[in-house]
Amino acid sequence: MFTSITQIRVRYGETDQMGYLYYGNYALYYEVGRAEAIRELGFTYRQLEEQGIIMPVAELNVKYLRPAFYDDLITVKTSLRELRTDHKIQFHSELFNEKGELLNVGVTTLVFLHTDTKQKSLLPLPLREKLEPFFNK
Repeated sequence: MFTSITQIRVRYGETDQMGYLYYGNYALYYEVGRAEAIRELGFTYRQLEEQGIIMPVAELNVKYLRPAFYDDLITVKTSLRELRTDHKIQFHSELFNEKGELLNVGVTTLVFLHTDTKQKSLLPLPLREKLEPFFNK
């Protein structure tokens, strides 16, 4: 399993009238976690796109357990729990507050597509090679 940790402070503009992190912004926090996880592996979304691969979101599942509030420091734990061999990749996200309480969980499924044809592609080999050591233990 590969896991990455990122922290984000809830900004005022991300909250609703009650001071809660607006429900739609959780997906943005997942995206920050995914981008940083990929960066930890030595890649960026931009580099993958320059290599001819895009990764649109195909599915998003979210479960809200507790609210996050304005100015909370949120820890985003992003995990890849399996190394798939097809055209999909699933990122598992868990958001925690400063007390360590689990606030939210989600699973985001992305697909690998060739930029020019929009046809399915397998997990790019350089990314696969970076991930394999985390799953061959």
